[in-house]
Amino acid sequence: MQTVNDILSKLENADNSTKNEIENILVNIGKQAVPQLVDQLQVVRGIKRGVVAMTLIRIGDASVEYLKKAAMCNKDFQWIAEYLIREIKGSIAA
Repeated sequence: MQTVNDILSKLENADNSTKNEIENILVNIGKQAVPQLVDQLQVVRGIKRGVVAMTLIRIGDASVEYLKKAAMCNKDFQWIAEYLIREIKGSIAA
């Protein structure tokens, strides 16, 4: 099985169709990809960051715990984590 990093590396020259395909692959991996996705969200930029964030939102509740942990460890990441949690929960994050 490919790692999340391997899958994300394909985004560098991806068109919109490929970008959507990659996002769907990551969503299908599901909960087991969440720790790696949260780690990547803290370091990637641009298109990769957008795909990772959208993937975490689509995976849903399984992402929340990892986002909260990452926010506690990385204050610069806190606002991003809180935003994604609000998107997942559909309300203001606690």
